[in-house]
Amino acid sequence: MNESLQLLKQPEWRLIDQSSLGPMFSALQSFAADDTLCTSVGAGFSPPTARAWVHHNTVVLGIQDTKLPFLQDGVQLLREAGLKTIVRNSGGLAVALDEGVLNLSLIFPDTEKGIDIDRGYEAMYLLIRQMFSDFPVQLDAYEIVGSYCPGSYDLSIEGKKFAGISQRRIRRGVAVQIYLCVSGSGSERAAMIRQFYETAKKAERTKWDYPDIQPEVMASLSELLGCELTVQDVMMRFLNTLHQYAGRLYASSLHGEEIELYQGYLERVTERNEKALTREA
Repeated sequence: MNESLQLLKQPEWRLIDQSSLGPMFSALQSFAADDTLCTSVGAGFSPPTARAWVHHNTVVLGIQDTKLPFLQDGVQLLREAGLKTIVRNSGGLAVALDEGVLNLSLIFPDTEKGIDIDRGYEAMYLLIRQMFSDFPVQLDAYEIVGSYCPGSYDLSIEGKKFAGISQRRIRRGVAVQIYLCVSGSGSERAAMIRQFYETAKKAERTKWDYPDIQPEVMASLSELLGCELTVQDVMMRFLNTLHQYAGRLYASSLHGEEIELYQGYLERVTERNEKALTREA
């Protein structure tokens, strides 16, 4: 079996489904949850864990975005458009989240030699490809220039990006995370992020490179597959596919020591977020 597929094949998969918690569920709570699970899985207190989550009307910035010369102007623009702005505790750049975007995390224990970064990305790519194998399309993984938060594991169909994958490693746990634009307009989301960068950067020269976003290179799965998919539809595909790799798949929530860990991580990410958004560029 392919080494990346072996990562998916586990005696037990624990599932935490937070995809229908609604608008009050904050992205900061998600970052705290994944850090908690990385710690718990890394310490062997929990088996490998899959978490599903949805956040409404939120733009998640990367640390690099906080260096933008007119950050406050960009944040103000997003707020006036009714969008919450959060800074995540890892790399990458701005992404748009709403009720048509499903986020999935796969959390593994790191091995003695360490899980190779590409192996984690590849495992998620193979899982997503299998989830949509009944459609007569090819899902590719390479950087889509002109997309927001571009990376070498952007997922696309015929050159249009619908998903991006990232990783976070903490305390011997590895979280491989993906956002999937399921429904709605991919180009409209991209146009909003483009406006943010135009407002927050203006014509200033910056030490960091920021994407020159071309909205037409982004689309949702519903647009690309020509069929109205919902987050619930994709969740069913995810569960059915993961089930093929699990000796046992069971639903759960945070429990025991994890709840205490979570409170600590939530305080930490909230504090870091406030500092990042008020920091001078």
